[in-house]
Amino acid sequence: MPPAAQDLASAAAALFIAGMIWLRTRMHYAGRGRMRLALRRAGRIYFACVLATLIAGWFCAPPLGRLLWPAAAAASGLGADVTMTRVVWFLATYYLAVVIHRALHRRGVEVFTANERLGGGYRM
Repeated sequence: MPPAAQDLASAAAALFIAGMIWLRTRMHYAGRGRMRLALRRAGRIYFACVLATLIAGWFCAPPLGRLLWPAAAAASGLGADVTMTRVVWFLATYYLAVVIHRALHRRGVEVFTANERLGGGYRM
């Protein structure tokens, strides 16, 4: 795969992981009826850290992968090691976000808050 396609695949993986973290976190607040959810301060910090970790992975994962698995970097002259280490970083970010959200939840820190009731329901 050409380097531009690998970067595109890595970017798609990062966006997918960010979306999955967003959806997974919101699902924990879905049982509050038809309330509109808004990010709290803790939620803004939480998602800013998620994005910072994903961006750091974009730049840090390739050199870290070459350092930890030099044989993979040497065997793959096409740069597949770059994509693979980024994807591993992104998956680790997802699992870290799960653990952090559980810790926040146990401490009673809410990422989202319900701020107002949504109107009327579905109309046809």
